[in-house]
Parts: sequence; structure tokens; C-alpha cells
Amino acid sequence: MTRMFTGKEHHLAAADHHEHAARHHRLASKHYEERDYAHAAHQALIAHGHTQQAIRHGNEATKYHVEHHGKDSPAEDSPAMEKINQEGSDQ
Repeated sequence: MTRMFTGKEHHLAAADHHEHAARHHRLASKHYEERDYAHAAHQALIAHGHTQQAIRHGNEATKYHVEHHGKDSPAEDSPAMEKINQEGSDQ
């Protein structure tokens, strides 16, 4: 039976999968430099799988937040949201 994660647990799982993906990408790069293309492709494929899992956990964390805190979200015109929106546009 699959246990339901909280939003925080989904974020932690996403971070863990991102770290695994990065490790496999580094291994893929190392194998590619060594001209071991089969192993490089295999490591890249594993990294891709971890990335997909990280995205899934991120999406689930978002759903959890909306379901549990949707009404409590800061108003769009609040100072906190204005700062977040401004930081996002600066990038």
C-alpha cells in the first residue's frame, strides 16, 4: 500500500530525486568523456527517470498545498506576493 505524503515530504522527495539525477548526469558526462557511450546513455536515462520523479513530487507538493492551504494563500496584492513576483521578473 502506498503511503500519502505531506507537502513537505513531497518537497524532500523531489530534492532527493534532483540530487540523484545530478549524480547520474555527472557519471554520464564522465563516461561520455571516456568514449564509453553505452554507459553514458544508460546513466543519462537513469538521470532522466529521477528528474521525472522529482517533477512528479513537485507537482504533488503543489496539489497538496492547494488542497490544504488554498484559502490561506497570500493575496496577490500582499507585500509578500509583490516581492515574490518582483524577484521572478528580475531573472
